Amino acid sequence: MDDSQTGDGPPRAALIAALVVAVVAVLAVLVVAAVSQRTPAQQAVAITGVPAPQAESPDCRALVKALPEQLGDYGRAPLVDPAPAGTAAWRTDGGEAVILRCGLDRPAEFVTGAPLQVVDAVSWFRVGEAGVGNDRVGEAGVGNDRVGDVTEPDRSTWFAVDRPVYVALTLPPGAGPAPIQALSKAIADTLEPRRPEPAPIG
Repeated sequence: MDDSQTGDGPPRAALIAALVVAVVAVLAVLVVAAVSQRTPAQQAVAITGVPAPQAESPDCRALVKALPEQLGDYGRAPLVDPAPAGTAAWRTDGGEAVILRCGLDRPAEFVTGAPLQVVDAVSWFRVGEAGVGNDRVGEAGVGNDRVGDVTEPDRSTWFAVDRPVYVALTLPPGAGPAPIQALSKAIADTLEPRRPEPAPIG
């Protein structure tokens, strides 16, 4: 009698192979479960609507389409529906969001003589420490991260002011320069430059 077979049952080699396959399958399931727990899905960001008359313009649509997946350490995040047109968000795991809005009105504080910072050929204007009044530009609608909220004194909003549409980028505390640098490249590659048009003083 063949030693690889016992009685009327299947060959011993087949039993061993089936056992190995079962063990490998169980290990694969455990590995997938462990990885899934360590890398949770990116949390969606809720963005509150504010006046943005050019948000659905061809320029804003082109910019949103060209936005990078990463702004420094911040990864592109899904938006809670319904999301306002011309908006996007990035965030780190569990951190506050970077918020982009395209097609806004000219910020009220952007007047003749206002200081600008140029990053990769894009001129940026930073609104005052108190935010932008009651327009709440950049409000993410999650917790207390409103622009100008007294509980977030380090949060800042910057406007690109030398393009056919105004683009606002709201940064959480400690974001550093990487988000503006990455976004400046996307803006420079997508939107034609134009001379800034600040409001007259008085």
